Amino acid sequence: MSAYQNDIKAVAALKEKFGSSWSAINPESVARMRAQNRFKTGLEIAQYTADIMRKDMEEYDADSSVYTQSLGCWHGFIGQQKLISIKKHLKTTNKRYLYLSGWMVAALRSDFGPLPDQSMHEKTAVSDLIEELYTFLRQADSRELDLLFTALDAARAAGDQAKAAEIQNQIDNHETHIVPIIADIDAGFGNPEATYLLAKRMIEAGACCIQIENQVSDEKQCGHQDGKVTVPHADFLAKIAAVRYAFLELGIDNGVIVARTDSLGAGLTKQIAVTNEPGDLGDLYNSFLDCEEVSAADLGNGDVVINRGGKLLRPKRLPSNLFQFRAGTGEARCVLDCITSLQNGADLLWIETEKPHVGQIAAMVNEIRKTIPNAKLVYNNSPSFNWTLNFRQQVFDAMVAEGKDVSAYDRAKLMSVEYDETELAQIADEKIRTFQRDGSAQAGIFHHLITLPTYHTAALSTDNLAKGYFADQGMLAYVKGVQRQELRQGIACVKHQNMAGSDIGDNHKEYFAGEAALKASGKDNTMNQFH
Repeated sequence: MSAYQNDIKAVAALKEKFGSSWSAINPESVARMRAQNRFKTGLEIAQYTADIMRKDMEEYDADSSVYTQSLGCWHGFIGQQKLISIKKHLKTTNKRYLYLSGWMVAALRSDFGPLPDQSMHEKTAVSDLIEELYTFLRQADSRELDLLFTALDAARAAGDQAKAAEIQNQIDNHETHIVPIIADIDAGFGNPEATYLLAKRMIEAGACCIQIENQVSDEKQCGHQDGKVTVPHADFLAKIAAVRYAFLELGIDNGVIVARTDSLGAGLTKQIAVTNEPGDLGDLYNSFLDCEEVSAADLGNGDVVINRGGKLLRPKRLPSNLFQFRAGTGEARCVLDCITSLQNGADLLWIETEKPHVGQIAAMVNEIRKTIPNAKLVYNNSPSFNWTLNFRQQVFDAMVAEGKDVSAYDRAKLMSVEYDETELAQIADEKIRTFQRDGSAQAGIFHHLITLPTYHTAALSTDNLAKGYFADQGMLAYVKGVQRQELRQGIACVKHQNMAGSDIGDNHKEYFAGEAALKASGKDNTMNQFH
């Protein structure tokens, strides 16, 4: 017997127990409301989604073709519409997540207005967005089930038992819109205690997966900008431990931690690591510093020196009081960061790169896997990359290496529209199309995400509407470019009253007041024009 039928039976027993004072209660209405409110707390969501991620990680280890994907979002409605679209087109949410981008929280959710990705926004804006996303996803469940309940009542009224049985089966086996969210905690917003406190708030809101990076909190930069400053491993590992303690305290024993390294593009450190003996982790971190050998006589006022093997080494210190790493050490530092993180509590890796290049990523992952065989990545398919130019240049370089004639192309201008229909462009587009598949098969990428997709889609669609509406198209710009497309493509939001919960409210009114209910969905509701 399904949970739906069990609830009907249980409430019917309660109704009988309490007698006439419960005469207005319909057990099936209660069962419907319970089905529409499957998840009562954020911790229930965190546990449910952690179980999904762990299962998906195991399946990826067995078969790298079953990677996972997500799109970043900055509002609950955006996340909701993504999942509704996924269910409409793909019929299942399996292997599809949401990504919560710190960049978009900073740019779009701060009381200060738009901010750069430098951890200047209110830290609780992150946990608030997690809660908002799951509120909208739960409402998507409620709305979808409400439509099924209405269809079930109609089938029963028509005496169509076969149709009623089919709809009842859909209700009993309803797949929720609730999916894992990979949530960005930046560099932890302070010391390990601050990281722990915010991680708790995020988990309580429903996060099963927290992504943290190895930059200095008060010098944090977007992963695709200059001036990034990393911290010694001991500092970063303390924050990983803080996140794990937060999961364990709240009972989410299989919560997922993504350890992100920005070392590939970070040439600076704020601290020289503590080291107790040659070859320890602090010594390894310091070994990448740009140093010159000096004698005691060479030392100036305030100079900092390192004793390594009896030699005095003076790290290059900038006017900002930051220390510089040697050029060309980024990949080696990334590999060390990743191995260290996985050995100390992290579950997944994130290597921030300057371009989308499967070979570059695979080279680092192969080194990591010599120590951690099942190491796997979350990878940022970032809009900060010029994907068209990058892949056209990759194809150009491959053609040169193969001895092919490239005289028809100017490598520096391959973004030009004049190349759009060329063979080179078509090959590049195919490589972009298969990038996720290739990256997962060759470079250990378990999860692919786009951090800022709806930031860009919102700007593009708004531009297209505004240029026509405020020029000579007027309402035709909206009708032809938006509403007619919603109708043609079956976009649920064309019935915006239904999407906002009007029909759910009507059904509740009927539960509560019976025939006396004043409902909004009568014959004069203009949403009827969209049947």
